[in-house]
Amino acid sequence: MAGYAHIWEFEVEPASIDEFERHYGPQGSWASLFRRSPGYVETLLLRDEKDPLRYRTVDRWRSAEDYRAFRAGLGRAYAELDERCAALTTRETDLGGHVER
Repeated sequence: MAGYAHIWEFEVEPASIDEFERHYGPQGSWASLFRRSPGYVETLLLRDEKDPLRYRTVDRWRSAEDYRAFRAGLGRAYAELDERCAALTTRETDLGGHVER
């Protein structure tokens, strides 16, 4: 079975970098929510080398089915956390799902 990664790109408010990293990093609020799902593997937080306000997150799952099951089962908690974190960024782009080979 191939793994699955869901990737997001963010432009972060300059005054919110530390808080953003706390929420979106491997031990942050998002990873804590994801860990409630047995199919979750890990989260990577990547900061752009040339633009320090641009980040990408890579949320790894055992499979696309595990990711979809998480979203179906914990969709309300996901939406609530997303709303709480919205002020930390100026732009959020869903780069979609990617199958790991």
